[in-house]
Amino acid sequence: MADQTLKQTLTDAMKTAMRAKEKATLNAVRLILAEIKRIEVDERIELDDARVLAILDKMCKQRRDSISQYENAGREELAEQERFEMSVIQSYMPTPLSDDELEGLIKEAIASSGAEAVKDMGKVVAVLKPKVQGRADMGAVSQKIKALLA
Repeated sequence: MADQTLKQTLTDAMKTAMRAKEKATLNAVRLILAEIKRIEVDERIELDDARVLAILDKMCKQRRDSISQYENAGREELAEQERFEMSVIQSYMPTPLSDDELEGLIKEAIASSGAEAVKDMGKVVAVLKPKVQGRADMGAVSQKIKALLA
């Protein structure tokens, strides 16, 4: 399984969900695969695992936004559907970083990029993003970087 790409893992999960007649899981996995396929067709490229992780990260962010909007509108059944989809998406993402691990990576990125002030934040994010993609919320990461550079 170590040689298997994330995309192949998702395709296998779709087949497993079909066989098990898990309609909700099947729909969520199909959503992921459809988004991957859309980008591959639009850009005429084969996506690697790093790019697939970025897509999964973006899809989770979209689900979080939708959940808060549905809850504000009192549509709990729709919010619950989004929560389920988000849990399926997150199951294909790497384990999240702990606060200590994240802070260590941020300090390492600050040191390697030579950043000294908040205006150098872009350099730090450029070094850090490939390492934390899908493992930490970039909004929270940005706030921690600002705090450490301030």
